[in-house]
Amino acid sequence: MISTETVTNYLERLASRAPAPGGGAAGALHAAQAAALVSMVAEFTSGPRYAEVQAQAAGIAEEAKKQMREALFAAEEDERLFGLLSTAYALPKDTEEQKASRREAINRATIDAAAPLVATVEVASGVIRLAQELLPIGNRSVSSDVAAVAEAARAALGTALVTLEMNIAAIKDQAEREQLSRATGQASEMIGLAEELSTAVRSAVSA
Repeated sequence: MISTETVTNYLERLASRAPAPGGGAAGALHAAQAAALVSMVAEFTSGPRYAEVQAQAAGIAEEAKKQMREALFAAEEDERLFGLLSTAYALPKDTEEQKASRREAINRATIDAAAPLVATVEVASGVIRLAQELLPIGNRSVSSDVAAVAEAARAALGTALVTLEMNIAAIKDQAEREQLSRATGQASEMIGLAEELSTAVRSAVSA
């Protein structure tokens, strides 16, 4: 499992010809790293100097750790569900009945495989909002890490966005397509906010 293996082992699997893990899992891990960085900055926002905001920072850290765990779960689910999609593509297609059954299996597996991508968008969006809340009160010594949050979250959102767009193109059910399109809209919007957050940090650091 991604959450328990070494970084080296994960990267070696990612670099191999194995169908999973792939881009979806990598995107979710970008979101997990963004969440971890938010928690780190919040944890450093403590002590007498930050007495007035320490409770707020502690709450941000707790929520960020929750988001981190959710992102890790999304990464593992992406790997599992993409494996099922690969299995669906491998189904026999010798007869018309088999072809129809295979098409339905692929469509269903494609819809299911989109769920972790939507979760990645939700987590990355939540992490950006936490970072926006943290920036004005956070320890300035580690404020550059808030920009790192924004860039990691942006990578997560961009990866989920392009993968969702590919999934949407392959799904026939209009209701499912519309639901996933809402997630791509959210991803696009939050990418813009991530860029604004990164710019705000860079401006503050150079001021």
